Amino acid sequence: MTLAIYWLLLIGAAAAILLLSRFLVSSADVIAFRTGIGRSFAGVLMLATATSLPELVTGISSIRLVGEPDLAVGDAFGSNLVNLVIIGILDLSWRNGPILAAVGRGPILVGLFGIGVISVTIAAMFAHNAFEFAAGWPISPLSLLLFAVFLAGMFMIYRQGGATEEPDASQLDMTMKRAASIYTATMLGIVAAGVVLAIVGERLADAMGWETSFVGTQFLAISTSLPELAASYAAIRIAAPELAISNVLGSNLFNMGFVIFLDDAAYTQGPIWSGIAQIHQLTAAFAVLMTIIAIAALMKTNRGVRPRRFTWEAATLIGLYIAVSVLVFRLA
Repeated sequence: MTLAIYWLLLIGAAAAILLLSRFLVSSADVIAFRTGIGRSFAGVLMLATATSLPELVTGISSIRLVGEPDLAVGDAFGSNLVNLVIIGILDLSWRNGPILAAVGRGPILVGLFGIGVISVTIAAMFAHNAFEFAAGWPISPLSLLLFAVFLAGMFMIYRQGGATEEPDASQLDMTMKRAASIYTATMLGIVAAGVVLAIVGERLADAMGWETSFVGTQFLAISTSLPELAASYAAIRIAAPELAISNVLGSNLFNMGFVIFLDDAAYTQGPIWSGIAQIHQLTAAFAVLMTIIAIAALMKTNRGVRPRRFTWEAATLIGLYIAVSVLVFRLA
């Protein structure tokens, strides 16, 4: 295929995701309301799971088909950064003051567990490279810990519950069966489009001659994080900011606790942490810092709506993303 065809496929897959994401969000919002699970848990369980499946498929494919664990891990860590900068982008699009001031306390727990799983990955990279920890194991015990923290986080988020706000008036007549059918169909469509994005993105990036760690962290991560951006933007279009923020923070929890765990299981040459570049420790550290900034904004006691459009949280998140992108490009 020519480069022109690859670009057309890339644009077509992106357009499909943008179109399908609105239906995904509206159906998930109806399901959250009719089941009473709340928007925070719906954002993590339904939106984050659906929009993070491209990272899962890309990661397994990079390991089993291409033999590049750096692509898989770089995609997951890079997606964390892209997801967090999405909060800054949403802040610019939300016209009712700072978007984090319009969100309840539910996403705080999601973010805290996200910091927990990212911190475990930093420890795993350090332990397996500095001390050859569990070198003969088929899967790292720290990857098993990742999965355990992920399950604990999902349970705690579910127990915390959340508000069961009514969806948009135009959606109130949608039945549970119809909402579930729309959610399933659009999820499969987004996954298919996300896989196309990942494959085409990898081919284009390979033609540019970039390092695999940079390709995974930047090019693939942006491609596979497009569902999160589209779904989150669709969520604020229906006045569901908590669904949007829970989606992006929940995607990071899913990327680290579930996707990386399965990536390690798919890697047959021992623990995956001993076969990847150490530059991923830098991206993980930036993801922790950016998550802390988002949580700090959510925990403000004075959360009244302010008239200014551009907040310090948005500026800092976008600035940190630009900084880590430059560092990864130069150091990878």
